[in-house]
Parts: sequence; C-alpha cells; structure tokens
Amino acid sequence: MNKTVLTLLMAAGVMSSAHAAEVTVKNDSLTNFGSAVVVAGFVPGEQAAAWLTSSCNGSIRAVQVFWRSPSGTTGETIHGAIEISRSGTFPIPGALALRIVGPVLTDSVLNEYRFLDENLTLPINVPVTANETFVVALVFDSANGSGDPSVVRDTDGNQTGRNGLRAQISPNNFVWFNSASLGVAGDWVIRAVIDCQAGPQQADVGVGAQTAPAQYTAGHALTYTLVIDNAGPLASPVTTVVDIFPAAFTAPSWTCTGSGGATCVASGSGNLTQNVGLPVGGAVTFVVNGVVAPGTSGVLTNSVTAVVGGGISDPIPANNTATTNTTAASGPEIFADGFEF
Repeated sequence: MNKTVLTLLMAAGVMSSAHAAEVTVKNDSLTNFGSAVVVAGFVPGEQAAAWLTSSCNGSIRAVQVFWRSPSGTTGETIHGAIEISRSGTFPIPGALALRIVGPVLTDSVLNEYRFLDENLTLPINVPVTANETFVVALVFDSANGSGDPSVVRDTDGNQTGRNGLRAQISPNNFVWFNSASLGVAGDWVIRAVIDCQAGPQQADVGVGAQTAPAQYTAGHALTYTLVIDNAGPLASPVTTVVDIFPAAFTAPSWTCTGSGGATCVASGSGNLTQNVGLPVGGAVTFVVNGVVAPGTSGVLTNSVTAVVGGGISDPIPANNTATTNTTAASGPEIFADGFEF
C-alpha cells in the first residue's frame, strides 16, 4: 500500500440536518487539522473495513468515509459500494445488512451517506443494539496509485480487532486480513452515525432458580439450575450474573448454555460473576454442581442476581433476584444404609 502523510481539514460533505439523538461511532482519532495518512494501492474488489461498536439501541442512519488525495484537488470519484455487515469473526465480516452501490467520493471531504438512491427517498436504516459490533467497508472497483485519492488512516496506532482489509492474493482470490498485518499502522477513518432510540432503554431481565434434589443430604451432591431470560422490549447485551454460593456448598463447578441467541461462557468453577448477552426472548441456563459439606444442617440459602448494564435499565427490578431455601432431608436413620427390617 502507498502512503502519504497529510494534515487534513475535516470538511463534511453530503450532509443533512442531524437528529438530536444521533451519535457518531468511530475508531479513529482524526480531528480538524490533524495528521492522517492516505493509503493507496488498492485494486478492484479490495476493501477497507472498520469494525465499529454501537453506543446505544437504535439504527444506523448514515456512514462516513474520509477520502483524500495527496493534492486534494481530484474532485469526485465513484467506487463500487459501501457495505454494512454484522460482525463475524474478525477480520471476516458477518451477514450483509445493507449495500450502498456506487458511492460518489469527493476529495478532501468526510463524505456522509444517508440514502440508498440519488433521489434521497430511501434512507439508510440498519437496527443495532447497545454494544453490538458491526462492520462498515468501502469496496474499490478500480485501482488507485500514489497520486490518486483513497481512504485515510489516523497516526496513533492500529487498534486490535478494529480494522480489516480484503486483499487480492492471486487472480480471483481475495482474503480478509487484519490490516495491521499488511502494514496499515492506524485506524481507518470510516464511521457510522446511529440514531439512538428516544426514551428509556429498558430490558426486563428475570431470574429463576431451583435445586435438585429438593432437599439436601450432607456429604452428598446438590445441583442448582439458574435461568436468566429477557422479556424485552430491548436486548440486554451486557448482563452480569452474580451468585455467591453458600459456604457449605463446596467445590462448585458450572456449565452454561444459551437459547434464542443468548450468549455466555460455556463453563467454569467457583462463584458466578459472569457477563451474558440476552437478546429479546433469549435466555441462558447455568447448571451448577457441588457437594454439601458433611455435618451441614439447617436451611441452605442461595441467591442469584442479574444486573443489566450497557446503558440499559430494568423496568421490573423485583424479578432480578431469585432465592432458594433448601432444607435437609429427613427420615429414619435406620434406612440410611439401605438395610431394612
């Protein structure tokens, strides 16, 4: 890739009036009159991609690409497309959510795109949730040399997992790379504008718990099953599950499974302090196995709590904690060893 270092004025082009709830998400640090690098040398089919993270529940309403040549005087250029994709496994984007075909890129301008058509009648609208990562990529359809306009990057380092580059490695063979591995030493100046939903950002997260067996026997195994679900209306992508088990519940180990798109760490041991992701209608189930310490008596009390985060609040906090009170099994000791008379 060819590189030219410039000091850039962040002029904005193709702009429309911004909504009060709109926020711009970006990885780059470029500001007015800041230093940046023009990265040329792309060939048709190659892509520069920024992995961005939404700060709220809302919709992507615009994307921005800073476009610049060394001279700053090349006018307008048309390239293949701008693609918005769901996150996949870095550096490979996931499912395509929207494609802007034939974007007109103006030299020396932070180009902004809000519509899919020239008549400005089909607005960009890609729903996202708080803390969701998505990908915005510029697709080149012609080669650019050292004197041509191209995408730019900032100059304070390439953040891990934030910048992809789809490069041609042989005829008709393109591969996604971490752009840092190809010598791109900064973040792409490719951004998104998100219209955050007005009003409270809420998710009704609920917790349920039960034990098996229903009554414990000292010195024997006991299992807690903990279910955390989300009734909406919004996703809760960062939900913290906390369960500090009773001291008499020894050597706890757990597994976790998700349903309805929910995510969690698959397994662990000890007390629970885990972040889980809960889309609307999703649930995670923790199965916790341990042994009740010999000599234990009385009621074994255990409480599990789920706390929503990431800018989301819970409209019904009363169902965010579940408590089990497990009593000791009772019965004639004469039958305890299996001998009956």
